Amino acid sequence: MPAHTDPARTRIPAPVLRFGAIFLLLSLLSTLWSLASPLMSIPDEPAHTIKAAAVARGQFLGTSGQTQGEQLQVVVPKYIADTQKLTCFAFKVVVTADCSPGLNSADRQPTTTGTSAGNYNPLYYLVTGLPSRVLSGEPAIYAMRILSGLVCSLFLAATLFATTQFANRRWPVVAAGIAVTPMVLYLCGAINPNALEIVTTSAVFVNLCLVLDNVRDLSRFRFNIVVVGVSAAVLANTRALSLLWLALAVTAALLMFPPRDLLLLVKNKLVLAMTAVIAIAAVCGLLWLKSANTLASLLGTPGTVTPEQAFGTMVERTFDIAASYVAQLGWLDTNGPTGVFFWWSCLTGALMVAAVSIKQWRPRLGFIVLFAASIIIPPVLQAQVVSELGYIWQGRYLLPVVVPMLLAAGLALRVLPFPESLFAKRISMWMIGLTAAAHTAVFANALRRYGVGISTEANWADMFGATKWEPPLGWLPLTLAYLGVTAVAGVLLYRQLSPGRARSAEPVEAERSLS
Repeated sequence: MPAHTDPARTRIPAPVLRFGAIFLLLSLLSTLWSLASPLMSIPDEPAHTIKAAAVARGQFLGTSGQTQGEQLQVVVPKYIADTQKLTCFAFKVVVTADCSPGLNSADRQPTTTGTSAGNYNPLYYLVTGLPSRVLSGEPAIYAMRILSGLVCSLFLAATLFATTQFANRRWPVVAAGIAVTPMVLYLCGAINPNALEIVTTSAVFVNLCLVLDNVRDLSRFRFNIVVVGVSAAVLANTRALSLLWLALAVTAALLMFPPRDLLLLVKNKLVLAMTAVIAIAAVCGLLWLKSANTLASLLGTPGTVTPEQAFGTMVERTFDIAASYVAQLGWLDTNGPTGVFFWWSCLTGALMVAAVSIKQWRPRLGFIVLFAASIIIPPVLQAQVVSELGYIWQGRYLLPVVVPMLLAAGLALRVLPFPESLFAKRISMWMIGLTAAAHTAVFANALRRYGVGISTEANWADMFGATKWEPPLGWLPLTLAYLGVTAVAGVLLYRQLSPGRARSAEPVEAERSLS
């Protein structure tokens, strides 16, 4: 007689399903952004595309002189080199994407071209460039975008999943819903290591906080220990400032918990192994920065102001550059709808004020450190290079600090009870619904910008009959799909905020399935 299978043994554990659902939703959102954005419509995408194709063919560095900002020369297929010709709409919101000449898939002959990302760390590009080895033309570029989005979605899923593992998880989950702005998802759908830098920094911070919060029961959080190690190793080898973001994330997390917890960590073999991995990766990152002289690739025009003046100017621009944290798309030429910025200002403002208002001092230290860093880093770094490069700072550069900062605010608030009245539930429903609508509004507005252009008069009606450019599958199906995915994400988020779904109620065996 055939043996009967115990349903309890074959059922997929709840944490695995949760992680899988988060990863699937994020992957869909990043893929939709990959399809919705015209090729090379994302800042510096041509340079990163050429770098990725070169690294995938073994050219980790390329050749160059020693002049500041000089592009490194690499040899790539001609259709890759031609991506630099697709930016006719950049900086011109009234110019639609149909001006782009497109790419010829048959143009695969080796061509020498330059890239300003030539001496960047090759780790991100080694993965992202793989589709260019098997595909050609526009399909190759879209595949590179989608693969980059899948990698970023994996680390971002590890971040959001970790917020659901805290014993008092509802405030961290709320913060996660706020921290993942449209700009984060937009960058995830691009060929640009900026997104990987954001998601790995966030994964390091939240998962390290979770580990520190459970130092007396680390056997149940082996998965998160590994996430910290892998995320930190990847982060250390992403961009020039990545080691700074790694140091900030680790410092902020450690400050939120009693120092005695560190003694328990050093007794765990897996923690020690991951610490060794991080140390080796950090050394590799430093060696690459020194040997490749990565900072010499920065482009800009020498400024006439003094470093002191640049510092003061950047302090004044603190709230101006904050637009890039939410939705400043394209080549910094396509802002999201004004209502979206107003909505995120309300959400982030309320979250941050609440975080600094709690009575306990230690839980809010991480937030305070990251907040201070978000204010001081842009002026300091800009002042150092203004004489040689002029003003080059962009708000998206700081998202590896801003996203963990908002997550830290949610972690600080977990010491407070979460409101469970009917009124509070209704507020939660409205907030989630409006946030999903705001995400979709940014998505649709980006399609309008490239389909009919942004003029001084409202021209949404033109989208239904006079679009000059259409993305793959069409703008309306993509927008409806995006709305559907964000709606599903909103429902799952609301379920995480419902009473009676605390992590402590789940079987220990289920949690161990991801360890």
